[in-house]
Amino acid sequence: MKRLLLIAALLLPLAACNRQPQPVPPADAASVAQPNQPSAAVSDDPRPVLVAFGDSLTAGFGADQDKSYPDYLQKELDARGYHYHVVNEGISGNTTKDGVNRIDEVIALHPAIVIVAFGGNDGLRGVRPEEMQTNLDTIVHTLQDAHVKVIIAGITLPPNYGASYIHRFDDVFPAIAKKYHTPLLPFMLANVWDTPGDMQRDGIHATAQGNAQVARNLLPVVEPLLTK
Repeated sequence: MKRLLLIAALLLPLAACNRQPQPVPPADAASVAQPNQPSAAVSDDPRPVLVAFGDSLTAGFGADQDKSYPDYLQKELDARGYHYHVVNEGISGNTTKDGVNRIDEVIALHPAIVIVAFGGNDGLRGVRPEEMQTNLDTIVHTLQDAHVKVIIAGITLPPNYGASYIHRFDDVFPAIAKKYHTPLLPFMLANVWDTPGDMQRDGIHATAQGNAQVARNLLPVVEPLLTK
């Protein structure tokens, strides 16, 4: 309960992003301009592709260019000698339904690994957890059918959404991970939402410092899937 109370202020501003989705950051512009076609940068890069697929938390909303968590994940992998190309496919305001609608664009990048990080906007819109689970199921199933390794990155909701709804919502991520035997990061903003300097003034999006921590949070679930 303490955790939920502290993050109440963190998640509420997402509703504004839902009503007025923000522009895609520069890292995503090519994939939006040419849907279902890999960008030249991806096509010309010989390294295996790791896609970060999600909403504003993935897009790096409000942070400077090259300061999203996928950017920091690229730096972490480079420093450890892993030769992967991390591609940011986050769009602010996206729900799991939007993820289903964009899945072909991601598969067109021929990724080796995809981090699936949706759900916050579904919860804030009051989408039934069962519907969210069906959408995530479709995303993960489609990716695995394309021989892609999948990682699930979870989130939670403020306490005013009610204990029953939150419990059903929180249960979706481990249920999908268990069904498809995928690695799970239960709460992608762990050690971020309660750390001074890690959150922007809007109380929802991470700063550059916070995005660097999100990348570090992901490393333990990403590294076992990598090869050198």
